Amino acid sequence: MAETSRWIAIVDDDPSVLKALARLLGGRSWTTKTYRSGQQFIASLPGGMPACLVADLQMPEMTGLELQQALTRKGIRIPTIIITAHDQPGMRERCMAAGAVAFFAKPVQDKLLFTAIDVATRRG
Repeated sequence: MAETSRWIAIVDDDPSVLKALARLLGGRSWTTKTYRSGQQFIASLPGGMPACLVADLQMPEMTGLELQQALTRKGIRIPTIIITAHDQPGMRERCMAAGAVAFFAKPVQDKLLFTAIDVATRRG
């Protein structure tokens, strides 16, 4: 695998969320790459690893939590922030126990997301 660089991966099945988050982070001088599924993101990893991953919890085929777990099983450690429009009881705790550095309900407050990315990229 390629070395970690200073870019943020965004994984969400909603194109409008991908676009909005890419613009938001781009405004803070972060380079972003967007992916419409966890599988698409995993397939891209031989080309380089991000400094941080922002993943939607509720996606078809592979949830954000399942993506995080799949990466861990492969021995890949990417600081991960989980976002969701459908928070469920206990889900925050499950994601954090699985290694997420932050968990936010949509719409994500800009400052909270920026802070979480700053913390995640310092760890990674």
